[in-house]
Amino acid sequence: MNPFQYVRPSKQQAAIDAVAKDPTAKFIAGGTNLVDLMKRGVMTPHKLVDINRLPLNKIEQQNNSLRIGALALNSAVAEDRQVREKQPLLALALNAGASPQLRNMATVGGNMLQRTRCAYFYDTTMPCNKRQPGTGCGALEGVNRMHAIFGFSDKCIAVHPSDMSVALVALDAVVQVSGPKGNRSIPFADFHRLPGNTPEKDTNLEPGELITAVDVPDGPFTKHVHYQKVRERASYAFALLSVAAALDIDGSNNIKAARLAMGGVAHKPWRLTAAEQALVGKPATEETFRQAAAVAMQGAKAFKYNAYKLKLGPNAIVQALKTAAAA
Repeated sequence: MNPFQYVRPSKQQAAIDAVAKDPTAKFIAGGTNLVDLMKRGVMTPHKLVDINRLPLNKIEQQNNSLRIGALALNSAVAEDRQVREKQPLLALALNAGASPQLRNMATVGGNMLQRTRCAYFYDTTMPCNKRQPGTGCGALEGVNRMHAIFGFSDKCIAVHPSDMSVALVALDAVVQVSGPKGNRSIPFADFHRLPGNTPEKDTNLEPGELITAVDVPDGPFTKHVHYQKVRERASYAFALLSVAAALDIDGSNNIKAARLAMGGVAHKPWRLTAAEQALVGKPATEETFRQAAAVAMQGAKAFKYNAYKLKLGPNAIVQALKTAAAA
């Protein structure tokens, strides 16, 4: 690990200024991803700005949204009464991620910013446009069984690893950030980026901007929800593919509203808006769910080793919807 400077400001503006003035500086909270990347030489910041002293860990109702501070621990959010009652899909997704030990350290903001687990990104001897732009994408012709089937480019086919973010994009969350130019709100669907020609850019944050909170709007999705995570082992494994499903079903078993998103399939959490629209007004039956799954998979394209996702994807969507409907 390269030597670095460590500072621990107690004021939010001081933390923002410290990162804004140094292009090599990084915010650090739980460090469950960043420290690992530093040990492997994937990231080499010259300065770490510890933000744990900032008062950004509250979970509270504000107007018509539940505001979750960026420093709230994943375990605390998953166990919070308000979250479990108002946003149970988020609690399910958080409990599906990582191990209890990591959830006790990882923060909401850090979870959103975690970087891909692509083996070519982590291996500094291999080409990777995300780690070193212009060197190529080793996964394109390499071992790509974990990789994207939507939204990729010839520069990068890596996927975003967060479970929490899949639920947040489905729930129309809004990210609150503060930076050198002031405060702004970013719809969660616009927070992460597709790779395009700049796969090294994971998000639309500007230099020096700090995530302060995530707002999850109140909605009808408090009962019929499910987070389906398909992985190679039951604990502490990243998703081969995941589905966040939420339904609002009336007394006649018809779907009034729906939310669907997938993880493990794209460079960002993948919202399935067309499939949601295909569900609305239909009965909550397996036939309806299979029709929506077919819509969801339109445009998917596989590589040599991840063609199984083309079959796994619609099956996981149907199973997630069936489980949500039965809840």
